[in-house]
Amino acid sequence: MMEKVKAACSFLETEICSRPKSAVILGSGLGAFADSLEEKTVIPYERIPHWPLSTAPGHHGRLVHGFLDGREILAMQGRVHYYEGYSMEDVAFPVRVLGEFGTDRLVITNASGGVDEDLRPGDVVILNDHINFMGANPLRGPDTPEWNERFPDMTRCYDPELSDLAERAAASENIAVRRGVYFAFSGPSFETPAEIRMARLLGATVVGMSTVPEAVVANAMGIRVCAFSCVANPAAGMTENRLSGQEVLDEMAKTSEKLIRLLRRFFREMK
Repeated sequence: MMEKVKAACSFLETEICSRPKSAVILGSGLGAFADSLEEKTVIPYERIPHWPLSTAPGHHGRLVHGFLDGREILAMQGRVHYYEGYSMEDVAFPVRVLGEFGTDRLVITNASGGVDEDLRPGDVVILNDHINFMGANPLRGPDTPEWNERFPDMTRCYDPELSDLAERAAASENIAVRRGVYFAFSGPSFETPAEIRMARLLGATVVGMSTVPEAVVANAMGIRVCAFSCVANPAAGMTENRLSGQEVLDEMAKTSEKLIRLLRRFFREMK
């Protein structure tokens, strides 16, 4: 793994003349944030050695380097998921590369199902914790002391100061947000109504199939994490409607402008 990560970093050094401290993983339908950056360098994932390729709808599969009001950012236009057949090591690979390349602040975004009955499509939740129900941990395997200790603490996986900054940025843009817990299933099937009832009993606010592997690895590497979850639909069994992937993409298309505006404010106010 170390050799693969170093190979990817060596390639990026030939494409990007600096090492940005801030990075963002853009979930379904949020690629327009990267398009809005200035002085862009766009690198398709297939050009980066060993980088896994996105196959999920709404994920472009490009790494974009650019600037927002002078602030340098690396943006992942799309991610890979465990449900695509990738190993946890593959899912975590981009975060390993970002960390080795110099990233120390990572923003993660996703589309989710609302578990809390007060949530509505388009609502934004700032994550303050998660429950990993994916059946695997991205840190499993040989010890990698060059990256992280064997048993990293996850008490503050989502950085409190960055989460506070996210709330202030939302207030500046008149965007209502709340804090919450992300419950991660492996997918690709949507959850059953019984699983959603279980998730609610365990304290979940939203549910999805991503984010946790990246957050765990980033936190273990000492990268500060902030995560935004955009509710695309009520979770299974909360309405009479059947769930579909197209519904998620359609709702994200409606609300992406709001979350992109929040991201832009967040990065502008980051010190």
